[in-house]
Amino acid sequence: MAKINTCLKRTFIGFNLFFAIVGGIIIGLAVLSQIFTSSEEDSNMESRASGIICLYVMGAVTMMLSLLGAYGAYKESKASLIVFLVCMILGALLMIRAGIPSAVARPQLEGIMEEKFKEFLPLSDASFQIKHMADMLQEKLHCCGLFSYRDWNGDIPSTCICNPEEEEEYECRRIGYQYLTQSRSIYSKPCFPILMRYVLLLADIVLGVVFTLASLAVLGTILSCIMIHQLRQRNTATVLLSVPAIFTPRLPKYEELQNPPPPY
Repeated sequence: MAKINTCLKRTFIGFNLFFAIVGGIIIGLAVLSQIFTSSEEDSNMESRASGIICLYVMGAVTMMLSLLGAYGAYKESKASLIVFLVCMILGALLMIRAGIPSAVARPQLEGIMEEKFKEFLPLSDASFQIKHMADMLQEKLHCCGLFSYRDWNGDIPSTCICNPEEEEEYECRRIGYQYLTQSRSIYSKPCFPILMRYVLLLADIVLGVVFTLASLAVLGTILSCIMIHQLRQRNTATVLLSVPAIFTPRLPKYEELQNPPPPY
């Protein structure tokens, strides 16, 4: 049987071992997420459980495929490499199928989210869950209202208030409360532009990861194709062509002169 090129084999094994480690890290992150969220009981627990299951599946599939490719290259197993090749082709197609529509829809993401968030206005009449979400954004991002502090219709919560120590660090403004004569300082920036900046950054990171994985899947496809092709080749022994030469023995010239001619 033909042997795989040593340099190619080592590169392919290192390539797959690296992704096996990545798969193990993903599984470790899923375990940590499950530990930290096991004591929490709220309405988002079902979505968190789905996310943790996705992490487990992604990590396990990545590790199994990587180990399969490394085993196929190390043992020079054509069957293992063919299975790995098929999985890489399917993975590349899925990544490209998910990445291209997401990249096309990315410029429209801000407009879609803006229309969705405007449905929550006014915040003073919104549900408890929406108010809780707005309070969390205001507390974490140091902002007030989704698009303006007027989203609260004068019923501004305490999470909008600027402390005296924060007035120098964050942009604050003084307004008068609806039922109070004195004015108080609140965060001047709305939450939606700040939130949108983080969402777009996350979307860019996700797109980068998707297309990077697609490129690596294509690279794995090319490397496995080359190794399968090398395994199909046979080492043909070099055949030395020998031309048979038939010589008729003849006497030297001086002996031909000494011998008498044959009688007729």
